[in-house]
Amino acid sequence: MFQTLIESLPEIASNIFNLQTMLAITLGVIGGMVIGALPGLSATMGIALMIPFTYAMDKVAAMAMLMTIYTSAIAGGSISAILIHTPGTPSSAATALDGYPLTQRGRGLEALGTAMLSSCLGGFLSSVALLFISPFLAEVALKFGSAENFFLGLFGLSIIASLASKSLSKGLIAGFAGLLFGTIGIDNNSSFPRFCFGIQDLFSGIPSVPALIGLFSIPQVMTQIEKARNAGKNPEKIGEVKGRVLPPWKELRKLLPTIGISGVLGTLVGILPGAGGDIGSWVGYNTAKNRSKHPEEFGNGSLEGIAASESANNAVTGGAVIPMLTLGIPGSAAASVLMGGLMIKGMVPGGALFTKEATTTFAIILGFMLANILMGIIGLVISRYVVKVTKVPAGVLCPIIVVLSAVGSYATSGNMYNVYVMIVFGLIGYFMRKADYPSSATVLGLILGKMTETGLRQSITMSRGNLLGYFAARPICIALVALVIFSMFYPFISASLKAKKAAKKAKKKEN
Repeated sequence: MFQTLIESLPEIASNIFNLQTMLAITLGVIGGMVIGALPGLSATMGIALMIPFTYAMDKVAAMAMLMTIYTSAIAGGSISAILIHTPGTPSSAATALDGYPLTQRGRGLEALGTAMLSSCLGGFLSSVALLFISPFLAEVALKFGSAENFFLGLFGLSIIASLASKSLSKGLIAGFAGLLFGTIGIDNNSSFPRFCFGIQDLFSGIPSVPALIGLFSIPQVMTQIEKARNAGKNPEKIGEVKGRVLPPWKELRKLLPTIGISGVLGTLVGILPGAGGDIGSWVGYNTAKNRSKHPEEFGNGSLEGIAASESANNAVTGGAVIPMLTLGIPGSAAASVLMGGLMIKGMVPGGALFTKEATTTFAIILGFMLANILMGIIGLVISRYVVKVTKVPAGVLCPIIVVLSAVGSYATSGNMYNVYVMIVFGLIGYFMRKADYPSSATVLGLILGKMTETGLRQSITMSRGNLLGYFAARPICIALVALVIFSMFYPFISASLKAKKAAKKAKKKEN
């Protein structure tokens, strides 16, 4: 596969270094950072909003922009985390612990510069991993048949349902709801309409893009309106941005090992489906704190803490895309929306992306690598200016998001039905959020449900009455079954370990 990469370099370069792709990446960087800097808005929502606007673009430009929004929004979350102690995204929560104290000491711009550089390097490391790991996983994916696809879908569903929520039962219920939504429409095998209730628009199933926009955008808007009403007229003060952008070289050099280690850890966490950038940032942060010669500085204004958190959470972005491209299992909620955008462009995750679509796929990956470099450069330049978007009142921002959501949903097919779907799923997503049910599990159920059902029904047909024997004769199926079982019991194992740790700490305090 790497031979294909080398032979196709001129074509890949022409796909990346053209006006449309470069403009898409640049707009993706700026737009993603703005979305990330706005507290309460997420990378997932930004990707979902922009999918309809990529229809007129070619595959490389469209996917490069969506992936750029993903990584840039994660980096942008550090802006509000550092300056107003409000993480723009959940992935920046650890950054706020050290960023805001530095802002209070007049080193806010230095903290921002460190965050942007760390995000750039962490994201670049993950893009290198994406380039070299994905082809090997894709070779394994080429051996997948209907049986493997069934267990792969089951594995993805079980992991997302169990890890995407604090409550296992709520995660499973949300995932099951997504599966139910996925059954609506004409059955592929019998051509019988299921759950359509005589509505012709439902014959083709639930349109994924309006559903994604509704689940992630509208709940954010409604939540922001609630917060604005509760906050009254006492907005938090914005920290000053002055001084140097980056720390002195002596101090910066000491941060490089932390950035590298956190980048590797973040990539590995990203590969695990359902883990997400917030887990990755805390893993990187805690590892850096344990390795540090001055752990007492963490939480009180440590540049090392910022570097660890930001390198890890941006490295998660590339890691999360690896299983999405090769196996069709997104490593995060944002990656699940990315997968929807990929499939809309006619690119099906799996081995075919690295054989039939190899040139396009490698161009997207190298475009993502370039996006991380541009993100670091642009981020360092515009950090002091992007912070102003945190002052945009909810009364102005929320109507804009609603309009974009409606326009984006309508643009997918020029049908008002899609707007109604967006509204319905927006209300569903809002009540799910209020009740702490994870929307990401529903999205995965909607996306992976059809693949899982098709794989099972095809396996039943091919097994000729001996389904268990058919599964048992396929080694990859056995491995996937083991992973499914582990993912189902992992929450119980994790809860038990946490309880034991808490009991030990309680005993130490008593003594």
